[in-house]
Amino acid sequence: MVSAPFADRPIKKLVLFDVDHTLTPARERASPEMFDTLRALRKKCIMGYVSGSDLSKQEDQLAVDGRSVVEDFDYAFPENGLTAFKLGQPLPSASFIGYIGEERYKTLVNFILHYIADLDVPIKRGTFVEFRNGMVNVTPLGRNATIQERKDFEQYDKEHNLRTTLVSVLKSKFADYGLSYSIGGSISIDIFPTGWDKTYCLRHVEDENFEEIHFFGDRTYPGGNDYELYADPRTIGHTVKNPQETIKLLNELFLKD
Repeated sequence: MVSAPFADRPIKKLVLFDVDHTLTPARERASPEMFDTLRALRKKCIMGYVSGSDLSKQEDQLAVDGRSVVEDFDYAFPENGLTAFKLGQPLPSASFIGYIGEERYKTLVNFILHYIADLDVPIKRGTFVEFRNGMVNVTPLGRNATIQERKDFEQYDKEHNLRTTLVSVLKSKFADYGLSYSIGGSISIDIFPTGWDKTYCLRHVEDENFEEIHFFGDRTYPGGNDYELYADPRTIGHTVKNPQETIKLLNELFLKD
């Protein structure tokens, strides 16, 4: 039995979404059609999103009419749920720096910055390492790149496997750190304590006893940052290539009537 705030939803199922390439184009705003679909879905089901990025990026992509994004989703899980909200209210959070310690963190970041400095890529922009509450995000391109530069890098990376190689190097160099690595979005990798992948968000919903938990994501292959939640036995996973495919599946599964 779900709690009182969700008792009026006809379908007692939780639907969770990745953000980039699932609800929105990478780092761009959701379309009016997507917003309409999500409003209709929330009248029937319980819904939330889970993203490796911090909350400010979801505000840019998913906030509507001046409201915070955490008001328009039943659950909001920035940083894989290490920062979390339920019905607009914050839930307990976890800290990457508290887990790894300052000295180990500095050793990790110094190595990454030296590694990226020696990489020969077509262009480099600012912010190669972004510290977040529950993880570290690393990109050989730099987070200050434009949308087109991100698309160009994503294609370049498919041919040269820069991120895959970096993950292999870090796994070997820092094998004793208890960290996991996943390729996320178009330009970066996420680094987080093992077990702090997107499945972390599920601990925030266990008390609700939802009939089913569905998860929609694009990087659902091994090594992708949606894989663990997609493959988790507690979820029903759906692979999508873009927001249009997400809308199509939602209409087929939940919005037929």
